[in-house]
Amino acid sequence: MSQDNEYGLGAVPQSARKGTLSLMLVMLGLTFFSASMWTGGSLGTGLAFDDFFWAVLLGNLMLGVYTAALGYIGATTGLSTHLLARYSFGNKGSWLPSLLLGGTQVGWFGVGVAMFALPVQKATGIDAGWLIALSGLLMTLTVYFGISALMVLSFVAVPAIALLGGYSVWLAIGASGGVETLLALTPATQIPFATALTMVVGSFVSAGTLTADFVRFGRTPRSAVLVTLVAFFIGNSLMFIFGAAGAAVTGQADISEVMLLQGLLIPAILVLGLNIWTTNDNALYASGLGFANITGLPSKHLSVINGLVGTACALWLYNNFVGWLSFLSMAIPPVGGVIIMDFLLYRRRYGNFATARFETVRWQALLAVALGVAAGAWLPGIVPINAVLGGSLSYLLLCRLSAQSTPPVEVNQC
Repeated sequence: MSQDNEYGLGAVPQSARKGTLSLMLVMLGLTFFSASMWTGGSLGTGLAFDDFFWAVLLGNLMLGVYTAALGYIGATTGLSTHLLARYSFGNKGSWLPSLLLGGTQVGWFGVGVAMFALPVQKATGIDAGWLIALSGLLMTLTVYFGISALMVLSFVAVPAIALLGGYSVWLAIGASGGVETLLALTPATQIPFATALTMVVGSFVSAGTLTADFVRFGRTPRSAVLVTLVAFFIGNSLMFIFGAAGAAVTGQADISEVMLLQGLLIPAILVLGLNIWTTNDNALYASGLGFANITGLPSKHLSVINGLVGTACALWLYNNFVGWLSFLSMAIPPVGGVIIMDFLLYRRRYGNFATARFETVRWQALLAVALGVAAGAWLPGIVPINAVLGGSLSYLLLCRLSAQSTPPVEVNQC
């Protein structure tokens, strides 16, 4: 089996595992994203304080539990999401989730590049095309150096975003009359609580499905679970709070927009750039792993190609493809549900990836994903949670209904 230094085609050995703090910064860099602030702004102006608090708390707890389960599996096996999918989807069957996950991440990378360039163009007058080209190339350059570069970037970006963003919110709250003024606000139009929970979980359930791609470098499964819970339960919640405070005080959910209104041009560009850069590089890194599973080529070379494609298509993706990417993202949560259920059912098969034998395509997993998407679309409740549970429970039932309910260790079949 061919191998690259990011272990895109094999398990990460213990000698290459990373410390808890480094991985925590990488995962916080993933969850520190403008889109979460925008969602937080919508919730902050559509919910009373108590409802906002509980929606963010419960929603991110659900996200944390889901992603922590995937993180535990990733650190236990040392495998990426795409290689884990070979157990449940089959060798070539795993190409479908890899294509879905990798393709959407390239799309979101391009959208992220435009999300940086267009506000900066508006604030400075610099040509958007040049900004897209420069920012896209810089983001692509850093991802070439793999997980180590993500750690260095996150080491700089995460504290900077937290400190500068927190300072800006503190200034805005002080100018508006204090925290008591915010707590007393009542929304003109109330968002239903179930809808609010769906918005919180949906904000990162797609990218969260790729958690194993990063925390497979964790030295222990326990550290991977801790890292993931902190990133999604605390980091994502902080972005929602930033967005809610900014929207309540200034009408702008993105903290960089708040900074621009405060006259903090350079900090605004810095926070916006670092915010998108960390998340975009995580997306690009994961996309390379997905296409490595399909092609057998080194993941870092594929990440660079994906970055160039995403940069070239950034403006078109931003203007035409966001709705389609959101639609595709609905199909991703059931993939994670299937991976989790397969590990729970047949954990003993995950001991040695190098010698494992896989079926070509496993219809149980493909059908379970389809049923999970249907559950998310049609059942009442929280859409992403319905999709995850629908996919995992359907997979359990389909495996139990198969002719062979307990496969041999060395052969992956139900």
